[in-house]
Amino acid sequence: MTAPVTAVVCGNPRPGSRTLHAGLHVARELAGAEPDLVVDLATVGPGVLDWSDTDVTHLVARVAAADLVVVASPTYKATYSGLLKVFLDRFAPQAGTGLGGVAVAVMVGAGTHHALAAELALRPLLTEIGATVPVPGLFVPEQEHDDPAAYDGWLAAARPVVARLLPHTATGVPA
Repeated sequence: MTAPVTAVVCGNPRPGSRTLHAGLHVARELAGAEPDLVVDLATVGPGVLDWSDTDVTHLVARVAAADLVVVASPTYKATYSGLLKVFLDRFAPQAGTGLGGVAVAVMVGAGTHHALAAELALRPLLTEIGATVPVPGLFVPEQEHDDPAAYDGWLAAARPVVARLLPHTATGVPA
């Protein structure tokens, strides 16, 4: 058996953002390895708005085929970014381009009054586009994005659930 394919999709309009770093941390912790694919939408360019753009179509296909997709967004007006929404609009389960694996929602925000945004806004969207979303969304306060302790409680609960759903090696241990 092969190791699970992991992708991170970051919807922050700033390249190399704190949101991207939060998504990468979650992916590493859940998969036990660096992600196979990192889509920092801030670096994709205007092709994200062009449905005929073959590079973006290829990215969509690669994300759709991943076993684990960590979808990270900054919190804007208590929801995910418009940039992320434009990209996720390309996933359509009825057309065969839905997310086929496990997905987790990660949102980074300035105020804890938006702490439910990942659960109430992003998680339902991921479910709608075909992903299995077995754990509650994670909200990370912006000022704690680089503190591993900010993730520990959520990871302790999420790790065994996600591991049960990912492909396993011949030894039965998550790859």
